Amino acid sequence: MREELSSGRYIPQPVRRVEIPKPDGKGMRALGIPTALDRFIQQAILQVLFPIFDPHFSDSSYGFRPKRGSHDAVKAARVHVGAGYRYVVDIDLEKFFDRVNHDVLMARVARRVRDKVLLRLIGRYLTSGVMVGGVFQIQEEGTPQGGPLSPLLSNILLDDLDKDLERRGHRFCRYADDCNVYVKSRAAGERVMVSLTRFLEKRLRLKVNKEKSAVGRPWERKFLGYSMTWHKSPKLKVAPVSIKRFKAHIREVMRKGRGRNLGRVIGELTPYLRGWVNYFRLSDVKRAFEELDEWLRRKLRCILWRQWKKPRTRARKLMERGIEKERAITSANNGRGPWWNAGASHMNAAIPVKWLSQQGLLSLLQEHRRLRNLT
Repeated sequence: MREELSSGRYIPQPVRRVEIPKPDGKGMRALGIPTALDRFIQQAILQVLFPIFDPHFSDSSYGFRPKRGSHDAVKAARVHVGAGYRYVVDIDLEKFFDRVNHDVLMARVARRVRDKVLLRLIGRYLTSGVMVGGVFQIQEEGTPQGGPLSPLLSNILLDDLDKDLERRGHRFCRYADDCNVYVKSRAAGERVMVSLTRFLEKRLRLKVNKEKSAVGRPWERKFLGYSMTWHKSPKLKVAPVSIKRFKAHIREVMRKGRGRNLGRVIGELTPYLRGWVNYFRLSDVKRAFEELDEWLRRKLRCILWRQWKKPRTRARKLMERGIEKERAITSANNGRGPWWNAGASHMNAAIPVKWLSQQGLLSLLQEHRRLRNLT
């Protein structure tokens, strides 16, 4: 293998196509998983390329870089808005990783890499193709998500965008292909949108999704799952679409767990809840966590009400949990649906917050407070 690599004769294997649901639940995202050997070789290439390119990247680029992350990007965005740049140019690149032009990308890699053998190998990884259901498909464009090299290559390509924005004196934050530019007026935003679209499509040969891209207020848009308040010193908050995705995930888990023990359902939810609140720990607005706690408890009570099924069982379960007999019988026979009953006083009294906590249910609000106190 070493001889093949050094002589430029090594041919990478096609990547394996794996599809995962997109975060917004709309459609699937295609990943290209390389073989173990190709992953190892890509990692070695990354160790060579990273110190060559990363020091030259923009300070406003936060994705896939050491000691930087999505939280740093979100905090920088808040600083820009607080400084009076209260309009945002929100650029959405359509299927970015699938539409990277190989010639444009390799021209940018070649600016700092002179080794022709290495350049040829990188080019071969871009064109190695993909196996879909055992059938080989040619890869004429794109850099497959799933390999170690893909994140760095995306930053190399989009560094041209960063440099153009810096040259024009714009304030911006970019995390991978998610880029927001902050300006002081809607008119300025519209001008920037036109010029950026032209730059991306003509210079980098990328496609701007005009339906999703827009000029708006930061509190009307989202950036990396966060939004902001309209205050002069803006506060970070969980974006409405992030709450919508949270609920969709919880519904799916609970739909599968209707016939299972409630403790097992809670156990399955816990890692997701911890990860979610940890990501949104920067939020200054706590109301979302309170409302989601209430909603989550109601969903769990709804599962129990469904599991109890018959009025006789429901009355017995309510009495076992301290509800007076007459009230329990009346509640069990009220003819209302599970969701209504899950929010009614008899279920709140029978299945209190303390009992759900004892079953292991994590309070998003309390966990958010704990995480905020650590920072």
